[in-house]
This record gives sequence, structure tokens and C-alpha cells, in this order.
Amino acid sequence: MEGSLPVACAKLLQMKNNTGLSFSEIAGKIGRSEVYTAAIFYGQAKPTEADLNNLVHYAGFDSLILKQHFGSDYYPQRGNLAESSASDPMLYRLHELLNVYGYPIKAIINEKFGDGIMSAIDCTVDVKKADSKEDRVIITIDGKFLPYKTW
Repeated sequence: MEGSLPVACAKLLQMKNNTGLSFSEIAGKIGRSEVYTAAIFYGQAKPTEADLNNLVHYAGFDSLILKQHFGSDYYPQRGNLAESSASDPMLYRLHELLNVYGYPIKAIINEKFGDGIMSAIDCTVDVKKADSKEDRVIITIDGKFLPYKTW
């Protein structure tokens, strides 16, 4: 990882590994989206007190560690996992999105598919305008999963 995870996130990931739960399973237990849940674990989103209580109650996480590391004075240092050189505002925001949610998305892809990558060569990208009262952008990336080979 280019940046380093805060101690709180390392502890959270250790508790996740100890439970054997996936981000999807944890998200279902705490009532959050899978990506937002993973973002909490990678220090890119702030868990609410209800999130912490649900992690204790539904996922069996250690309440003392959670309260110690994710108390009311905890605020994520978002976007600190990689650097950007983009100066165009649109490109900068796309890079920011990957900087904040890249590791959470990577972790979810690895949980669902195993050790590998999503192809940037064998993929399609679609951009749509959402049907809503406000202007919203929908970006869909449909990429082939490529497992790493062992030999």
C-alpha cells in the first residue's frame, strides 16, 4: 500500500480477519453499503456510534478497541493512500474517488474473485446521466477479472 493505514484501521482489519466475515456480510449486519463499509476499514470514512455498536453487537468486534480508536475525536485522513498529479478538476475528482475508495474496492474485488486484478484493457466504461432532480453522474466499469497465476 502506497500510504500507510492508521493503527485504528489495522486493528479493524485484524478483527475482520479474525471473524472471517466478508465486507458484504459486515455491511449487511451494520446496515451500510459494502463499499462504504470497506472505506471505514481503510480509514476513508468515519463510522458513526451506531456503526461501532453494530460492529460489536452483530459482528462480534471488540468494543474497547473500537471505542479507543474510533471515538468522537476520530476523523479520517481521506485520500492519503496515493498521490495525484492531475490538475484538471474533473480528472482530479476521478483520481480522488479512486484515492478514497480504491483500496476498499480492491479489497471487495479480492474477496469476491480471489487474488487478481480487473483488466483495464478488456473492459468497457459507460457514463450516463442519472434520472433524478439533480444532475448526477453514473460511471460503470465492466472489466474482466484476471487471476494471478501461480507456478
